[in-house]
Amino acid sequence: MKTQLLTLTPDECDKLLSHLQHPPNNTASPRLHHRNYTMALLMLDAGCRVGELVQLEHAQLYYLAAPVNALTILKHQAKNKRERTIPISDRLNVAIDKMNRQWWITDHNPGTRYAFYANHCQHPLTVRQVQYIITAAGEISLHRDIHPHLLRHTFATRLMRSAPLPVVQELLGHKNLSSTQIYTHPSDEDRRKAIDSLNPTK
Repeated sequence: MKTQLLTLTPDECDKLLSHLQHPPNNTASPRLHHRNYTMALLMLDAGCRVGELVQLEHAQLYYLAAPVNALTILKHQAKNKRERTIPISDRLNVAIDKMNRQWWITDHNPGTRYAFYANHCQHPLTVRQVQYIITAAGEISLHRDIHPHLLRHTFATRLMRSAPLPVVQELLGHKNLSSTQIYTHPSDEDRRKAIDSLNPTK
């Protein structure tokens, strides 16, 4: 029996992202909220694994004085050592541009400059820290237990409804098509459309 993967609904995605941007009763810096929002978008709109996310350097997202048009996950960053390139969505483009203005523009350190960090660009956030940020936001905004990989599941499931299977496989960086096929589960809307298609047209 095929495993049914949990995903977020569009409304849940909006609530989570809104909470990450503007958490209630929070005194932390607005730029901190924007960092967390951008990380969530990279998982929701680009399908980043959390282990890939924390390894991203800011030059992979912002290059030649502008946000990149596509993000390339390098072999050494990818879970299965397969390089892949994902086009950047409009809202992610805007978020990356703001990240540069709020975070990266002041980074002049030689060597590796990571995209997501707390105090120093050469000391990136850990996988555990990102997991905590997403899980805590989910508990408050959605009243349910979520984890970063759920955002990648959601990205994949949304793609399956509009793109051919080989394209989804490439965007997810899967070696085998069978890994991508687990995202072919139908939604209530898919089932409704299937039945509605049986109705005779006038």
